[in-house]
Amino acid sequence: MVQLSLIVLGLIASGVQGAPLNKRIAQTISASTAKWEQACLAAGGGQKCNPVSVTAFTTLLAAAGPCEQQNAADQMIDLAKELNNDAQVIRLAQIFAQQPRNTPTSQSVPYCQQAPKNAELNGLFQCQFAGANQKVFVGGVAVGQPGTIPFGKNAPVSPPGSCPANPQGPIADGTQLVDITQNPGVGSAGNGNAGNTAPQTSKAPPAPPASTATVAPSAPSASAPSPPASSAPANTGAGGFKLQNGKDAQALNAKFKTLNANSACNDGEDGCVNGGFAQCVNGKFIITQCAGGLTCQALPLVNKPGTSVTCTTADDAAARIAATGATGGVDGAGGAAPAPSASGSTNNAVAAPAAPAAAAPAANGFKLQNGKDAQDLNAKFRTLTASSACNDGENACVNGGFAQCVNGKFVTTQCSGGLTCAALPLVNKPGTSITCTTAADAAARIQATGATGGITGA
Repeated sequence: MVQLSLIVLGLIASGVQGAPLNKRIAQTISASTAKWEQACLAAGGGQKCNPVSVTAFTTLLAAAGPCEQQNAADQMIDLAKELNNDAQVIRLAQIFAQQPRNTPTSQSVPYCQQAPKNAELNGLFQCQFAGANQKVFVGGVAVGQPGTIPFGKNAPVSPPGSCPANPQGPIADGTQLVDITQNPGVGSAGNGNAGNTAPQTSKAPPAPPASTATVAPSAPSASAPSPPASSAPANTGAGGFKLQNGKDAQALNAKFKTLNANSACNDGEDGCVNGGFAQCVNGKFIITQCAGGLTCQALPLVNKPGTSVTCTTADDAAARIAATGATGGVDGAGGAAPAPSASGSTNNAVAAPAAPAAAAPAANGFKLQNGKDAQDLNAKFRTLTASSACNDGENACVNGGFAQCVNGKFVTTQCSGGLTCAALPLVNKPGTSITCTTAADAAARIQATGATGGITGA
């Protein structure tokens, strides 16, 4: 098992070291359809909304074809027409059709070269992220070559990176277009440039605040051990981001159940495959089974929009999601978490179970103790370095990264997306987990147990 861990960690390290100099530009893809799904539900779409939403946001991954996003937007429009041509659902689908897609090489993403099914999408094409090279498209294709000019246009987009919904130019890396504008810009099928399409005022009311999820893959992401949270507005009530976080976690868990070791993935994408934590390395999922009878799950953050991916118990995942007000279990359909594998070790921010605390009969018994145990672990982690002595298979946090002990030495994988490694308390049984999350989320989870003194108790 130690040799297997070395191989897995070596593959991860080689994948990182062999990455191109141009950075990957990604986003929290589930946030792109969160408002659309809310509008769809409000219009009476019921159980039809979420599958369309999940299918749509996965088309933003770098591996998707140039027309898959438009095809997904067509499906969103089709459903809107079933719902009495709901204007809000149509408008948000038009905005989604223009959301930038992930780029694996900091180069612009090619445009679809075919007409959409629905006229409401005529003339619409995706914006580009500001960090992308606006003169070179993925594959090193120069502007003016096939795929670099939107369908129906006879000249490159001007200004470069713009789209009808944001005619000023590209949008900030990782940003959701739907958080910037409620105006889809309403394109046309004629020739010309994006800047020539005059925005039109939409009479539809603003959609409620959106939140994340990652994908993982990888997110995912899922991407990153815990997908980075979006900068969506703060919760304004019982139906705010906490409920949406629960739904986003359910959507990710539903997606994870469709993945297997042969599923297509993007390098750096993280997720859960057959109950194990999975990271995409060289286009293939490397799966590490959770230790200690745990199973891999997407969980909702508690203090801001977002989700995390970690190893935990099935009951803990269900309890955390239920606490947001989301119904339907871990995947929104009443499904349970995948059964954990009996073998394997963890890596790259999967959770390691702490020694169970003795359950107390009082109402605030093990939960408070779990908070204190998490604080003790976090205090200990701050004393560790890459050269600290350790026991094979031991998991910890070292300098903010997830660390696993291999051959008596910590091998550390840094958390991505501005996250940090921390021990968190379980909520339904004695114990803790270790994952990548935000410092504020870790503090909030510990405080919720009644433990005082912040992340470390100090």
